[in-house]
Amino acid sequence: MVILITTLLAKMTVKNKHTLRPEKWVDNYSDYLYQYAKVRINDDETAMDLVQDTFLSALKARDNFEGRSSEKTWLVAILKRKIIDVYRKKSTDKEAPVLDHFREEGDNKGAWKPDHLPQLIDLDEAGKMDSREFMQILQQCIERLPDKWAATFTLRIMEELETEEVCKELNLTASNLWVILHRARVKMRECLEKYWIK
Repeated sequence: MVILITTLLAKMTVKNKHTLRPEKWVDNYSDYLYQYAKVRINDDETAMDLVQDTFLSALKARDNFEGRSSEKTWLVAILKRKIIDVYRKKSTDKEAPVLDHFREEGDNKGAWKPDHLPQLIDLDEAGKMDSREFMQILQQCIERLPDKWAATFTLRIMEELETEEVCKELNLTASNLWVILHRARVKMRECLEKYWIK
C-alpha cells in the first residue's frame, strides 16, 4: 500500500512539475515568441498579433496544461499552430506558376537547362549561414515565393513538420507537396545565388 501511494504521489509531482504563471508571460516570453514568429512570418504586425493570440489561446486552454513541458515550450507549441494557420490561409489564395528549368525531352530529360544551372556553394562560406544578414535575405527570398510555395517550404523545411502533417494542414497530396517543394527550392536557390552567394 505504501508503494502504491508513493507511486501515485510521484506521478502527481511529475504531472505538476511545471505550473503556469500567466501574469509573467508578457515579461518572460513575449520577446522570445515575437522573434520566433518574426523569423517565420517576417511581418512585424502579424508576428505581434500571433504572440497576442498565443497568450489569449493559452489563457483559454490553461486548464488543459498538464505540466509535462515547460511553460515556454507549451507557449511555443501554441504559437506554432498559429503560424501554421497563417500559412494554411495563405496557401489557399492562389495557385503558383510552373517553372521551366529542366529539360523535358531527350537523353537529358529532367536535367537542368544550361541557363538555369545552379551555382556551386562554397562550403567555406558556411559561417555566413548563422548571420543575421543571411536570415534577412532568406526571409526576403521566402517572401518572393508564391504563397502556397512559401507555406509549404516554411512548414516542411524550416519548421520541420512531417510530410503527412504539412499535407493535412495545407490540403495537399504527397506528390503535390514534393512538386511544390522542388519548385520552391529552385526559386530559393536562385534567390540566394543572386543576393547571398557571390
